[in-house]
Amino acid sequence: MQLETYISDLLYRYECVTIPEFGAFLTQRVSATINDETNTFHAPKKVVSFNEQIQQNDGLLAHYIADVEKIPFEVANKKIAKRVKLLKSYLTQGETLTFKNIGEIVFNKEGKVLFEPTYHLNYLTDSFGLSNFVTPTVTREVYKEEATAIEKVIPIAVTPEKRKSKSYLKYAAVALIALTLGGFVASNYYVNQIEAHNQLAQRKATQELDSKIQQATFNLNPLPAITLNVTKQTGNYHIVAGAFRVEENCDKKVKQLKADGFSARKIGANKYGLHQVAYASYEGRLDALKALRNIKKTHNRDAWLLVKKLD
Repeated sequence: MQLETYISDLLYRYECVTIPEFGAFLTQRVSATINDETNTFHAPKKVVSFNEQIQQNDGLLAHYIADVEKIPFEVANKKIAKRVKLLKSYLTQGETLTFKNIGEIVFNKEGKVLFEPTYHLNYLTDSFGLSNFVTPTVTREVYKEEATAIEKVIPIAVTPEKRKSKSYLKYAAVALIALTLGGFVASNYYVNQIEAHNQLAQRKATQELDSKIQQATFNLNPLPAITLNVTKQTGNYHIVAGAFRVEENCDKKVKQLKADGFSARKIGANKYGLHQVAYASYEGRLDALKALRNIKKTHNRDAWLLVKKLD
């Protein structure tokens, strides 16, 4: 039984996953951070910790194992108890327990449990597709000093240009005004004549059109009905293939997955504005998990399950 795989699946959706009689893995959301020394931007994430004081069986892990392996709840509890007994024996022998994609647990010299998390996976689903990036240092002050130095060496002076007024322009303006007034009077007379002619022609054309419409007979044959069969994906369990800042890249991913035979589609943007693409959506959780394991094995090991009701 791959206990760490089941725990990893549950950490995406729950803040506490308890292993009965052993301890609990906890997650806490951490906002995005910036390292001032390296100029590195870190995306929001879930920090994983371990608390050996929380050992009461809440049934979450056993129910999940029972659903996935299709076994009774009591059988799942027995399998967990057997595995816990084995884990405790390894710890007492001084061995380090490695939970894949979660962290490592070991006893220190005082006999206390030490947990060292690994960050191979970001369990914060809202940050899917976001990775760390480094930005170059901004050197605005250096550029400002260089510009100031150039201004001191090459001063720039602006002198206004003086132009002499020319008297003949006054006479040209007076002539232009006279011509404009004369043309305006003639233009008004011509426009009035055209409008009267157009109104007479429009009334005549309207009368002829009305008489032709009254004499016309229309025979319209009904068009045959068209039946379209459209299959709409439903379900709250979505296997996410990726999330993209640019929607055009999201469309390209959908086209690529459809070419590979998947029923891919866009399922909207998350609160960070990333457009998400799903391989498919499922009504049942077991069907979605089965499909997710197959996709991780054959197509994309970074695919993950989003439990969300779409509008």
